[in-house]
Amino acid sequence: MTDRLICVPITETDRERFLAAIQEADAQADAIELRLDYLPAPDHAFVFEALAVQRPDKPLILTHRPKEQGGQRELSFNERIAFWRDFSAWDAIAYADIEFDLVEHLAKTQLPIRWEQVICSWHDFDGTPEDLLQRYDLMAATPAAVVKLATQCNRINDCHQLFALLEYAQDKKPVIALGMGLAGLATRVLSLSRGGLLTFAALHRGAESASGQPTIDELKTLYRAPQLNAQSEIYGVVGYPVSHSRSPLMHNAALQAIQRDAVYLPLEVDDIASFICGFVHPLTKKLDWNVRGLSVTIPHKLAVMPLLDALDATAQHVGAVNTIVVEGERLVGYNTDVAGAMQPLEAQIELRGARVAVLGAGGSARAVCYGLSERGAVTTVYARDVSKAQTLADEFNATSASLAEFTGECDIVINCTPIGMKGFGEGESPVPAITLRGVKLVYDLVYNPEMTQLLSDAQSAGCVTLGGLTMLVAQAGEQFRLWTGEVAPAKLMWRAVMS
Repeated sequence: MTDRLICVPITETDRERFLAAIQEADAQADAIELRLDYLPAPDHAFVFEALAVQRPDKPLILTHRPKEQGGQRELSFNERIAFWRDFSAWDAIAYADIEFDLVEHLAKTQLPIRWEQVICSWHDFDGTPEDLLQRYDLMAATPAAVVKLATQCNRINDCHQLFALLEYAQDKKPVIALGMGLAGLATRVLSLSRGGLLTFAALHRGAESASGQPTIDELKTLYRAPQLNAQSEIYGVVGYPVSHSRSPLMHNAALQAIQRDAVYLPLEVDDIASFICGFVHPLTKKLDWNVRGLSVTIPHKLAVMPLLDALDATAQHVGAVNTIVVEGERLVGYNTDVAGAMQPLEAQIELRGARVAVLGAGGSARAVCYGLSERGAVTTVYARDVSKAQTLADEFNATSASLAEFTGECDIVINCTPIGMKGFGEGESPVPAITLRGVKLVYDLVYNPEMTQLLSDAQSAGCVTLGGLTMLVAQAGEQFRLWTGEVAPAKLMWRAVMS
């Protein structure tokens, strides 16, 4: 194998399903890893007999991993030696993945190992050590043809060492360098574009051989990993957590539609200051990648502001940034939440003079209150913490009240609380259903689930309703325009997020 490939591991524990998965992977993957440690020992011979009858077209990698090194079976050191000592099907495979400790031992023996077909692998399931380059040198000194290092990325900063390793190995022995966990996803998507021999992807969700492993469809279709190169533009959503975000669905679909050489990644960041310094700012970043823009979500919308070189007027007034654009050697912060919230609303109802009840006093409520004040609405902020509601109301020429005092005397209700969100009071509503009678429009910024209890109650009361996905798509469209200078394909983004 000389091409840089996406390899699918076969992780089924039943021999018939194992063989069926091989055939399924053969239609999608560039290479297939047979994880024999997932099968009961007697089934190994069955696999080879079956492959002799119906061998897949794609190159095969054979792995027989012990449990203490990430495998699924208890294997003693002697059992591992015996497996490769007796192995005779080298012609049927492209590579054998053998652990570093065993490679060192086998290299001292006279066993008939085809070293030109060996991947020497090492895994760290606890973290990413700082001595990866030294470890690579030790492993590259063995007779194995390829070196593979996979480490747990507990923080996105751990990706630095893995990307540095890919760069270090450019003109040396081929390397596979991947980060496990969501924080390491960038290494899985970008490793091929930075010289990695292989990246791994699960056949489907639930068939992963390591944490953070995307599916083959995600890697090929969503992120378009095989088409990326070292100069491809990088965009992404920065938050903690970000696993729930639908932004990669929207933005990758939009970037593909305009044939942009770019990818949009979920970037799980706990320390926003070190991330901006080490990964993003053109004057300080340690990683040589072409990052052009970022979405910013909870909990970094306020904390990121002093780290930027400039803010647009809306971000300054709202006091929060949800979009970063790299402009030359500067980082400029924007807030598209205001436009995202107001555009769907203005398409449904006249806001000037409208009586609007804003539920909540957090970051999204600030964006909504600013947008309403700019459009001449008469706003009341309702929150459980009346002092927070009063502070927000004073800033945007509104009035305030306790959430418990809401009676429905208004034209529009906008929910800016997380109440009703999946994992946060799902099935609950911030206000009693009876208070919605007579309200013209109810707008819930929660988008997961799409139909919240508040929206269900509002429909029953005869109100016009807007869900949170309308704001999500609208604000993303404005981000897309800021980054690319092009009008966002809104309908396509809608279809992507609904998928």
